[in-house]
Amino acid sequence: MVNETQVWEAMKECYDPEIPVNIVDLGLVYEVKVEEDRVKVQMTLTAPGCGMGPAIAGDVRERLMAVPGVKDADVELVWDPPWNPEMMSEEAKRTLGI
Repeated sequence: MVNETQVWEAMKECYDPEIPVNIVDLGLVYEVKVEEDRVKVQMTLTAPGCGMGPAIAGDVRERLMAVPGVKDADVELVWDPPWNPEMMSEEAKRTLGI
């Protein structure tokens, strides 16, 4: 059985290369579903035109596949609701001076 806590911790190792805060604390991860040995993630980016989207999603998938028990990981980029700075954790806001 896949441990959902480990899934979230793995995603905390993923960063937007332009922002020194992980994607979880940035509020970019909208949904995580763990179904036996499969993980599905819906996430967004800070801006729809971000050219790093495929690279970030690929990094997330790679890190999820390294979680014990995960046999498949699907990372979907979504744009609704649009991301805004209010979605960040308090720690992320402090780090970025917001």
